[in-house]
Amino acid sequence: MERLEKRILTVPIIIHLKVNEMKFDNDTVNRIYDKTDGYCHLFHKKLAFANYGVHGAKASWQVDHSKANVETNHLNNLYPACIKGNLEKGTYHTKAARGWNVNTRAPHSKAKKNKFRKENTTGGALIGGGIGLIIGGPIGGAISRFIGGAIGNSNSPKNNFYEF
Repeated sequence: MERLEKRILTVPIIIHLKVNEMKFDNDTVNRIYDKTDGYCHLFHKKLAFANYGVHGAKASWQVDHSKANVETNHLNNLYPACIKGNLEKGTYHTKAARGWNVNTRAPHSKAKKNKFRKENTTGGALIGGGIGLIIGGPIGGAISRFIGGAIGNSNSPKNNFYEF
């Protein structure tokens, strides 16, 4: 009689584990997430708000202390970070961690992006209108103002490095 070998079948199981994060109220979590318009402040990856603290889930995130060795929960020290990025950062300085991906600052909030877009549109319209006025008179100025405004509006707010 032949002996049957026991075989162990291994099947990968993906577990999404909700780990007890630091306790922040809903308003604070929303404000932290909105600071960067839902992007990781270290790696500029889009985060899923619903996956706050859910390890293993796509676009999961947690609250990072920008100054790791200063455990203050003041809002200016708290940023959203992808879990992988936050764990890699550890106690490194935020500037060093951002530099790993050639980022010099956190992503802008939606309000700041809209402000930059409005300023770019206004600036583009003024410059385009001025050039058009010089070259083509009033009609050229009017046409160029619209073209300049469109170009200014299409300029990505990510390219604005001004901090107001």
